[in-house]
Amino acid sequence: MFLTGCSTTTPPSGDTVDPNTELSYLAKSDIDTVADIHLQQVDQYLKELSYKLYRRNPRHCAGGTAKIGQCVTRLFNSQNNKKLAVKKAITNIKLSFDEQFKGDRVGNFVLGLRSMIHRAYSDKTEFFFFDELDPQKLYNSARNIEIAVWRLSNYRDDKGKLFLLTNGLNTRVVNLSFERLFGKLVATQDTIAAIIAESSRRRIKNVIQRLATAVFLPI
Repeated sequence: MFLTGCSTTTPPSGDTVDPNTELSYLAKSDIDTVADIHLQQVDQYLKELSYKLYRRNPRHCAGGTAKIGQCVTRLFNSQNNKKLAVKKAITNIKLSFDEQFKGDRVGNFVLGLRSMIHRAYSDKTEFFFFDELDPQKLYNSARNIEIAVWRLSNYRDDKGKLFLLTNGLNTRVVNLSFERLFGKLVATQDTIAAIIAESSRRRIKNVIQRLATAVFLPI
């Protein structure tokens, strides 16, 4: 590894390769690379989700529909990440369905999901040989997504209206794009949980709850 890391590699195009980049690849196992890819995919899905939620619920974006891009950018900036570090992820999700809450329900829901999922990845953004992931936490995060989605589709305010609109059903248009997107998030977490469990020889304890009475699982 040392000799390879100190050597220089010149690709066919003639561009030089950053030695630090080469060393980072050498410090990774195949599982680390798979974890990197899964986490990147999760963040991509969550960005897509935030756009869709703001479009369906533009009043929660300061400036309305015209400013949705800016609202999404603010959600994923580093300052918001620091704020999440001192708040409980599940608290943010629950706040989205609090009758007394007057703030950005979309932002709280997405940031709560993101923080919860990132904690299942030990709050890391990249993985190397000596990093360990807990398959149970990754599995639990998938179940928590399912609970959050159920609440999104069923929790209503005192006037009987959903706190946040998602899928649309009527006689002319059927929009189930939210359902498909949440399905991808759940599948991504279940897949990486199974991969980590197999590679580490650890068993996952399956948890079965009724969604109507389900509680969020610890991460």
